[in-house]
Amino acid sequence: MTQVITMTKSDTALRRWTRPAARDGQVLQITRWVARVIIPFLAAAVVILYGLPDQTARYFAWTIRPEMTPIVMGAGYGAGVYFFYRVSTADEWHTVAPVFLGITTFTWLMAIATVLHWENFNHSHFAFDLWVFLYAVTPVLIPAIWALNRRTDPGELIGGDPRLPRAVRVLGGGIGAIVTVGAVVLFAVPELMIGVWPWTVSPFTARILAGWFGLFGVVNSVVVLDPRWSGARILIQSEMLGFTLVLIGVVRVWANFDPSSVLTWGVVGGMTLYLIAILLLYVWMETR
Repeated sequence: MTQVITMTKSDTALRRWTRPAARDGQVLQITRWVARVIIPFLAAAVVILYGLPDQTARYFAWTIRPEMTPIVMGAGYGAGVYFFYRVSTADEWHTVAPVFLGITTFTWLMAIATVLHWENFNHSHFAFDLWVFLYAVTPVLIPAIWALNRRTDPGELIGGDPRLPRAVRVLGGGIGAIVTVGAVVLFAVPELMIGVWPWTVSPFTARILAGWFGLFGVVNSVVVLDPRWSGARILIQSEMLGFTLVLIGVVRVWANFDPSSVLTWGVVGGMTLYLIAILLLYVWMETR
């Protein structure tokens, strides 16, 4: 009898963590805790990649040259720290849901790149073990959490918060779709980046960067499906942080760039214009 009661209590606790009581759009406890567990891994990557981009041979899973690539990675992980913090504190699932699909795409591409470029890693480094663990688990864990928490979705758009203008949604979705297709092509044929990218890349680092492009493209493509501003707010906050860190990094390691390349100014200018655009959009929507 005692064993039955204990099992019943355990099952009840598990249901509270993983099963929504109703389609109330809430963030499940298991989603919050997964976010909290992921944050320290990302924070460590930020310290190494963004803080010490010239020390990857000593502190990271593989040696990355030049410094701009680890800076981009570190900026992305920095945005990820902020995003998962918001997941751990959010009340409404729709405010964070679209980003999970982008992160899923990213983790799959990182896992594939790891297998394809296994020989590039420092197999004796502790950071290598963490990298393999992270990208062996998250390609399954992240979509599983998305599918599990999605069951709280009421299936209809509720709430009286402002709606994103249709033109903004169409433009954002179009940019997202183009970037997603480009990311898939560059991941499949990384040689297309070599020789033309603003800073030096190898087939491995080209695929890593394509993974980040894929994350950006997918979240921008998916977020337009929900017209509520609350569904885009956290995503845009994360993007503002990420792009700001990248552009600061550009200034830090400007010597990595080829100023005579048109693509240098296209990439840097494009990121700058995008950051300004989403900053203006954010201020405008918040005033509404």
